[in-house]
Amino acid sequence: MKFRTLVAFVGPSVFMMLLFIAAPLVSVLMQSFQVTQPVMQQIEVETCTPGFLTQTCITETKTVPLIDEETGKTQTTTTWVGLQSYRNLLQMPRVWDAISTGQWGNILQIDFWKALRFTLVFTLLTLPMVIGVGLAIALAVNNAVRSLRGPVIFISLLPFIITPVIGSLAIYWLFVGDGIITSLIERWTGNDIAMFAQAWTIELLMYVYQVWHVAPFAFVIFYAGLQTVNMDTLESAVIDGANRWERLRHVIIPHLMPLIIFIALIHLMDTYRAFEVIVGFRSQAHVISLQWLTYDFLTPDDAGNRAISRASASAMLTMIGIVVLLILPLRRTWRDHKGTT
Repeated sequence: MKFRTLVAFVGPSVFMMLLFIAAPLVSVLMQSFQVTQPVMQQIEVETCTPGFLTQTCITETKTVPLIDEETGKTQTTTTWVGLQSYRNLLQMPRVWDAISTGQWGNILQIDFWKALRFTLVFTLLTLPMVIGVGLAIALAVNNAVRSLRGPVIFISLLPFIITPVIGSLAIYWLFVGDGIITSLIERWTGNDIAMFAQAWTIELLMYVYQVWHVAPFAFVIFYAGLQTVNMDTLESAVIDGANRWERLRHVIIPHLMPLIIFIALIHLMDTYRAFEVIVGFRSQAHVISLQWLTYDFLTPDDAGNRAISRASASAMLTMIGIVVLLILPLRRTWRDHKGTT
């Protein structure tokens, strides 16, 4: 292929990646080392009480943002602070103090570590469950009567078709207050149940939602992979006396291993950026994720200011976490690729 032809095909994709991926990442990285603050000024404000003869006036000095006369916007200054935003986010002195005193629970009082703990557990705990449930559904559909496969596939895909916010709200409404499932459990046990009054029950429902929502994606991938299993190998295993578990372990799973790695990669990248589940379950008081923490930093406070520097630092640490999680499956993929070449 000629170089000019290669550029014509690849150039637009490279340009779009540089424009919409590389440039924003560089911008966020730079903003994590800078702090932008409004320029403040002190003005004297006179406040008078109602009345004429008995009117009393008090002059106070207030600090207010400086407004640009031409644009009408608040003037700001940007200061290079280096790693200060990362220090403010991680709060390592508090972490080392908690470790030295043995009070590990104090670490989870820091927003970043609290969000990191949930994000890691949420990602790594649901991964094997998604793969296991997806594979189980695929095996069941593959062995079902052909006339039932279409309806079963359609029903199985419904949770994945539903948008994440709507799906999380559906699970939330089933268990919140006088939700259907909560009411049934209360009637059965005779006790009042508050599923959203404590963190561990909220997390449990989040795990259930994530598996319910993502397992259909794994099911579709596995079901497609099962159609390519070598039937001669399976028949040979049956002749050799292998039972179903042995055929699954030694024939089917090795055949599906590249798909398992693929599903793991997609799941790690997607689940580590959990945000909709926090919004849908309204769990901010008990459970937060790294993505939600970044969003919270960007939410204006009462004065209209945003913690852009800390939000950028949080976003960069989130991206680093995703890269670290992807190292093992990517190494496995690269090793398998080298073994086949």
